This record gives sequence, C-alpha cells and structure tokens, in this order.
Amino acid sequence: MTDHIVWQKSSYSGADNNQDCVELAVVNEQIMMRESEDPDTVVTTSREKLRAFLLGVKAGEFDHLI
Repeated sequence: MTDHIVWQKSSYSGADNNQDCVELAVVNEQIMMRESEDPDTVVTTSREKLRAFLLGVKAGEFDHLI
C-alpha cells in the first residue's frame, strides 16, 4: 500500500536508516504518518488537524501522557 509513497523524516533523525522515527507524506491533500519500525501501520489526517495537534504538543497539552 505504501511502497509508491515518498516518505519524509525529520533531519534530526540523521542519515542512519536504522534509526526509528516518524515519517510523513502527503497523498491526495491528506497527511499520512507512520513509524519507521512499523511501516505498514499508517495514520491519515488533514493538514488542519495535524496543525492543531502540533500546536497542542508545543503548548504542553499532552505532557501528562509522558
């Protein structure tokens, strides 16, 4: 399912392909996310929802979960 998709990972992940990280791709105006160690599990969301989530993370709204 995800073989033809161009995935992007953070530059903070480094060049080592053995590092686990979250990867993102855009397909049909939807944001797709997966963890590199489990590439067959993909979460799809909209740009707006991802933006709201990232703003919440930066604001500390999810700090109680860690």
